[in-house]
Order: sequence, then C-alpha cells, then structure tokens
Amino acid sequence: MRIALITGATSGIGRATALRLAQDDFNLIITGRRLELLETLKKEIEVKYKKDVLILNFDVRDRKAVEKAIKGLPERWRKIDVLVNNAGLAVGLNHIQDGLIEDWEQMVDTNVKGVLYITRMVSPMMIERGGGHIINIGSIAGTQVYENGNVYCASKHAMHALSQAMRMDMLKNNIKVTEVRPGMLETEFSLVRFKGDAEKAKNTYAGLTPLFADDIAETIYFVLTRPAHVCINDIEVTPVSQANAFNVNRNL
Repeated sequence: MRIALITGATSGIGRATALRLAQDDFNLIITGRRLELLETLKKEIEVKYKKDVLILNFDVRDRKAVEKAIKGLPERWRKIDVLVNNAGLAVGLNHIQDGLIEDWEQMVDTNVKGVLYITRMVSPMMIERGGGHIINIGSIAGTQVYENGNVYCASKHAMHALSQAMRMDMLKNNIKVTEVRPGMLETEFSLVRFKGDAEKAKNTYAGLTPLFADDIAETIYFVLTRPAHVCINDIEVTPVSQANAFNVNRNL
C-alpha cells in the first residue's frame, strides 16, 4: 500500500484526488485549513474505500506549522510515495495599479512559498527512500498571461519554473516530477477569486462546459500509473471549449 500526501484536500482538485487515489492502493495524508471538511473526507474514504487516512490541519503559508506537522509524522506515515502540491488560489481580478497588497501576499505565500515549504520537508524523505513522485498543480496561467491576472499568473509562472527545476535537481534521486496545468475548471476557485460573489463565479463558465475536479483527479491518476521508466513532465488540460487562455468558445 502506497502513501500519498495531498495539500488543500478540503475541496476541489485536492478532495477529488484523495477520493480517486483511495480507490486504488493508496492510504492518504490529507492537509488543509478547514478541519471539519478534512474529517468529513476522512470518514468518507474510510467507509467507502477502507483505506487509512491521516489528517494534518495546517495552512501551507505557515512554515513552522508545516515543519511541525511533517516532523511529527508517525513512523508508518513517513514513507510518502506521492506528494500532490495542490493548495493554491487566486484572489481578486484587478489591474496591477489597483491590486490589493493583501491579495498579492496571500497568492504568493500560498502558491509559491507554501509549495516550497512542504516540498522542502517531504522531498528529503523521498530521496532517502530512493524514489517518489511529486505532482504540482499549476495552471495554463503558468505559461500564458492574461489581463488582470498579473500576480496570480506570476505565481503560476513560478510554479512552472519550480516544477522544471525540481525535475532537474532530483533527477539523480529517481524522483519523478509532474506539473498538471488545468484550464477553465469549475471548483471553489472562481468563488474565492471573486471573494464569495456566487453570480460572478458562475458567469465565468457561462456558455460552456468547463473542466471539473474529477477530470484533473483522473489525469493525476493516469500520470501516477505510468510505468516506472516513464515520467510525464508537464501536461496541459483544457475543456473542449477552450484552446488557450485567450480563445474560448461559449456557444457549446
């Protein structure tokens, strides 16, 4: 039985991925800020799939909390085979001159520094064991900048660069690194970006069928189940209605 650690498992891609991997031969370490949602997910996995689940309740932005949680892992949970760096968000949709500093800091601290904190703690354990797989959840915004995306796009460009750098740095340690870069995806993402405005969030996907969390969970499962000699370094996934960050067909 393998072990996967998934950050941001309370909703969206993280939650869907935990459920998908639980169907296979994975026990799960699930992390997030909302303890009640983690407990609900743990119970669902244990009842439905009979897998073991460990909850780590922390914010990836808090370096000391990350270090304490990983250092405090019971011995049986330290053999982490897969790390899914999923925790991330977009906040606000302003031109750079109108941006809110607190929004910028939240995005950079979560999308970049949070990934660094958790990877710094988990990757040495993988190296010690002689292998592992790190999945970084990026975005098409990591290669294509769009108006009002500024800091969010910058954070996902950083994720894109980090994923490539991780792959090179750990090449000799038999550790796979994959970046999964979704396009338009309907989760809590837009609701968070628009700070709880449900109507604006819904309008983001008007006239098209977007990706859903289960689509990305299946993509992650596919990546993880390639033969040992195969590493998918980077995979971009969009709905049929979206060619890239700029071209969207809202008539389907």
